Amino acid sequence: MNTILWFIQAILAAIFAMAGLLKIILPPEKLIKMGLKWVVRLPVYKVRFIGISELLGAIGLILPMVLNYYPIITPIAAFGFVMVMVFAAYHHYRYSENKAIVFNVALMIFAAIIVVGRLLTI
Repeated sequence: MNTILWFIQAILAAIFAMAGLLKIILPPEKLIKMGLKWVVRLPVYKVRFIGISELLGAIGLILPMVLNYYPIITPIAAFGFVMVMVFAAYHHYRYSENKAIVFNVALMIFAAIIVVGRLLTI
């Protein structure tokens, strides 16, 4: 069980860290060309804030468990991603972006697995 949780944590952390870094570094025009059409609907500072939040959340998925320092932060970070994906799926639903919803729901399920799994193992 622990190995599966670590695997899911690593994948989620990599996905969110990469997505966060791209939102922090790249200009909105490049993000839109990459398929992130929702970027048009938000001011740049909000896109950057989302990127920073994703990067910090990715760190929260891994670092507390690796250092064994306040490991409760890991399921809290995962729950934060569950909530972010709920709101992201709703946003995409409002704009009929169905492919994005599928991706949001998949990430939400994996984050929920981490929440439950880590709360049971801490």
